[in-house]
Amino acid sequence: MPQVHFHCSDTRKDFVDYCGAVADDLAEAGDHATRVVESFTCERRFDDLRDRVLHVSDDRGDELFIVPFTFVLGKAHRRQHAQNSAR
Repeated sequence: MPQVHFHCSDTRKDFVDYCGAVADDLAEAGDHATRVVESFTCERRFDDLRDRVLHVSDDRGDELFIVPFTFVLGKAHRRQHAQNSAR
């Protein structure tokens, strides 16, 4: 499984990863998926990301696993969102 692609989707659109990345196994692909989600959170507000999902697929297009952004964002971001919403 050398080439893995990380496609992102939400309720409005899809973002296709045409380049992908090299991953030796599922654990390495999972680590990279976490970094991809974290890079999105650095660029956008949490409100925009709650419904996003990262689809991880191999070079044949077979989906290996999905990573909902909320799984990676964790409780700290959910608390921050609740505090921002209360303002």
